[in-house]
Amino acid sequence: MVTDLTTEHPDKILWRFLLPMMVSVIFQQLYNLADSMIAGKFAGEAALAAVGASYPVTVIFMAFAVGSNLGTSVIVSRLFGAKEYGRMRTAVTTAFIACVGMSLLLTAYGLAFCTPMMRWIHTPEDILADGALYLRIYVMGLSFLLFYNVCTGIFTALGDSKTPLYFLIGSSIGNIVLDCLFVAVFHMGVAGVAWATFIAQGISAVLALSTLTVRLRRFHQGSRPQLFDASLLWRIAAIAVPSIMQQSVLSVGNLFVQEIVNRYGSAVIAGYSGAVKLNTFAINCFMALGGCLSSYTAQNLGAGKRERLPMGFRTGVRLSLIATVPFFVLYFFFSRGMMGLFLNADSGEAIRAGVEFLRIVSPLYFMISIKLMTDGVIRGSGAMVYFVLATIPDLILRIAFAYLLTPRFGSTGIWMAWPFGWFAASGLTILFYRRIVTGKFEIRL
Repeated sequence: MVTDLTTEHPDKILWRFLLPMMVSVIFQQLYNLADSMIAGKFAGEAALAAVGASYPVTVIFMAFAVGSNLGTSVIVSRLFGAKEYGRMRTAVTTAFIACVGMSLLLTAYGLAFCTPMMRWIHTPEDILADGALYLRIYVMGLSFLLFYNVCTGIFTALGDSKTPLYFLIGSSIGNIVLDCLFVAVFHMGVAGVAWATFIAQGISAVLALSTLTVRLRRFHQGSRPQLFDASLLWRIAAIAVPSIMQQSVLSVGNLFVQEIVNRYGSAVIAGYSGAVKLNTFAINCFMALGGCLSSYTAQNLGAGKRERLPMGFRTGVRLSLIATVPFFVLYFFFSRGMMGLFLNADSGEAIRAGVEFLRIVSPLYFMISIKLMTDGVIRGSGAMVYFVLATIPDLILRIAFAYLLTPRFGSTGIWMAWPFGWFAASGLTILFYRRIVTGKFEIRL
């Protein structure tokens, strides 16, 4: 289903557009959580720590997929809003051609440097081999990851948030079933977790690409569209590259954080692994709202309706604040029970570390959700310099305060560092948002 986001009031249209995206994110995060939960419950604390230690490295690769998603989505949204359907189809094929080259390079790099990357962050020797094994299998599926994310970005750009949901439901269920089969039944350990993700992700990518190919035929305008356009690739890259840089910078920052966490041993690593997966679950749900606003902003700017941006932003903020409530309640008041999803009762030190992390960061979800709404408008407007600039203080402050606080507070000092970066980034994005909606940032279509 294709949806025009430039006509109805955002209170009506964004609700309908958002709900399938939120459910998609929930299912996507569920199978990420399932990897850690099944590893911790059936393969032990060390397996959970190994998966968790490799997670910051996988996030760097994910940054390329998400950046490609955003760059393609914004440009396709603009062209769809302007009803330039021929160029829109060219933008799609251009994005996929670029993804082929990118996936080949990333896969080659990842396979060559799996173990060195794990050593660079001082992964303890008792989980190093398993962490590198998980990473190696993950890297072999990077092509699926990139193609699926680009497909999702295009569906979203066309106002279709339901189709990706259907793929994710099937993929999530399949991943969980395979996790249980490979780990609990066949006792494949960390390798079983990785192969389950590889297979589920591959099936999703193939189905998404096939469906998108059929969907785009609706926009046939007589002559065959050009397959590749360097100018459109440049416009996609102008959004994608800063987004990749922004998320890569955050990921590199998380590597520094992981390196500090690794100093405290596999128990703290396991606790942090479970807690950060729960935190990522919440943040990605809020980011789904920001993704809605990106498509809404891009379509309305493409249609020349800048005046609709503040209305959409206010709706997004209301929705995001509602979304924060259940996460805050679960993570703050029931944090021990949430950590019990990953760890058995005898993993006392690991559970304590995870509980501390969740209780420190979850009260700030009310603030960071608003920041992610402003990110959505900033990305949709193409103001990627602002988007990157708002990330730098978050990275610097989080790392700096982690180093400053750990000598006195131990591993708890790492978790205490997160709010400092979030406060700085939130203030900057609100300032940049005001410049966009008041017309002080020139938008070129």
